[in-house]
Amino acid sequence: MLSEEKKILLLLNLIIFNYHGLDESERLLLKELADKHDAQEELKWAYSMLGDDYFSSFESINIWFKDAVKDFDIERKLYFLTMVWEETVKKGYISEMEATAMLKIAHNWGIQKELLAIVRKK
Repeated sequence: MLSEEKKILLLLNLIIFNYHGLDESERLLLKELADKHDAQEELKWAYSMLGDDYFSSFESINIWFKDAVKDFDIERKLYFLTMVWEETVKKGYISEMEATAMLKIAHNWGIQKELLAIVRKK
């Protein structure tokens, strides 16, 4: 996985986990994901993108995502959001706020129907 792809994956997970406030188990999942992909620097970068004001950074991150995935086909976009869904499931639950955040991102990426179809199968 390229560094830019690692950034997308880790930043997606970070903003979804942080949608209701990041707890210690979610921090551990992020660290494990970074370790799995040899992406510690990308995780540091993702935390820096998030900053201190989650609500304003969510919008600026969505703008960054729009440019980062503009050349991706539907399958590639779905791959990233599906990976985020699967990481969220590892916690044992997906909160309504997390699901809403994923749907907002899927909508912004033009793949909301496709993501819902995948999620319904799981």
